[in-house]
Amino acid sequence: MAKKPTALIAFNKPFQVLPQFTDDANTPRMTLAAYINAPKYYPAGRLDYDSEGLMLLTNNGKLQTQVADPKHKLPKTYWVQVDGQINDGAVQQLSKGVILKDGFAKAVAVEKINEPTVWPRTPAVRYRAKIPTSWISMTLVEGRNRQVRRMTAKVGFPTLRLIRVSIGQLSVFSVEPGQWQYIDKSDLY
Repeated sequence: MAKKPTALIAFNKPFQVLPQFTDDANTPRMTLAAYINAPKYYPAGRLDYDSEGLMLLTNNGKLQTQVADPKHKLPKTYWVQVDGQINDGAVQQLSKGVILKDGFAKAVAVEKINEPTVWPRTPAVRYRAKIPTSWISMTLVEGRNRQVRRMTAKVGFPTLRLIRVSIGQLSVFSVEPGQWQYIDKSDLY
């Protein structure tokens, strides 16, 4: 009998969807099960409930570890909308690293970007006429719990919207929000 090929699923996770197939809290929150019907595929890493963008699932434990474990240094890039007009000093701090409660955290790349053209979020990010927002692109090779949000808050610019736009060489823009597709692992590298 031929062995089933290892595959990955690229999923564009909408805002306020749990990154798992069941809700342990038995609350009425949306889960991956509302979007993906692929038995024996499991998330390779997480993307918190309040974040959007690229999530990978796989049917192979070794591949799951390669994607999720920071020792493999697979870069993950996020577009982050922050509260306020972020300054060069804050960007430098994120690049040099900040101390969080669980240790030192550093972006491997961070830069200010113009507001990107992305899908609308429901509900929309709050709007305050007297307080501007700005965007940064941040790349990490580790993924601690709510790390990007904690880092931007640490430098004085809380995160309003967080979109993971890439993992390795794979971009979220190949998949519409709420949609998924099978991909080859070679697309990551």
